[in-house]
Amino acid sequence: MIAYKDDANISVGEAINLYARSTLGERRPIDSPETFEAMLKHANLTVSAWDGEKLVGISRSLTDFAYVAYLADLAVDEEYQRQGIGKQLIEETKTRLGPNCMIVLLAAPKANEYYQHIGFEHNPRAWMLKK
Repeated sequence: MIAYKDDANISVGEAINLYARSTLGERRPIDSPETFEAMLKHANLTVSAWDGEKLVGISRSLTDFAYVAYLADLAVDEEYQRQGIGKQLIEETKTRLGPNCMIVLLAAPKANEYYQHIGFEHNPRAWMLKK
């Protein structure tokens, strides 16, 4: 049974380990604990999925809770994928947002087809300004 929490104290090591076990690890700075610490500290809505004591999924967002939530990361351990955990993490995130709050994200290439499958609408107008 997978438990979903929005108040879990996730350590930097647990987070890095999860990202490394997911396809998102290829696109995140898993070699920088300092960066991961800041990522966890400054996200203002984090929902996690647990199989007992094992972190198996995370939805990490930056939001105002009223208008928009930027879903920065959705990561699920590859051994737990295709069980509905990612979809449930998004549902758990939605329940914590205001009724009119939209979720916006940039899909990792390997997950591009996934989001349309679960109801997201494609928007080709995203822009990025890299460091």
